[in-house]
Amino acid sequence: MPDSLSSTADVAAAKPGAYMRQLCKHFGHKNEASFGDTSGEIRFEYGRCELNAGDGVLQLRVVAEEEEGLERLERVIGSHLERFGRRDGLSVSWAARA
Repeated sequence: MPDSLSSTADVAAAKPGAYMRQLCKHFGHKNEASFGDTSGEIRFEYGRCELNAGDGVLQLRVVAEEEEGLERLERVIGSHLERFGRRDGLSVSWAARA
């Protein structure tokens, strides 16, 4: 069954690559996670998060088959990134779902 629900967030960050790696390493202890210099992916039982580090922005895209999984991904990824980036004032706002 193909993934059917997704949402995105563009998070302004002075060091987006560092935050991308931190998220991938953190979740990689219990989930399948991979990353390179500018992109990464974290797979959960209920969906996945795609990360892209650009110039001053960390782009997040969460994908799940069910609404509950999508909401869980938004909550988990968003809260962790905001906590990791508290000193830099990071804020995650998810865009309308596709």
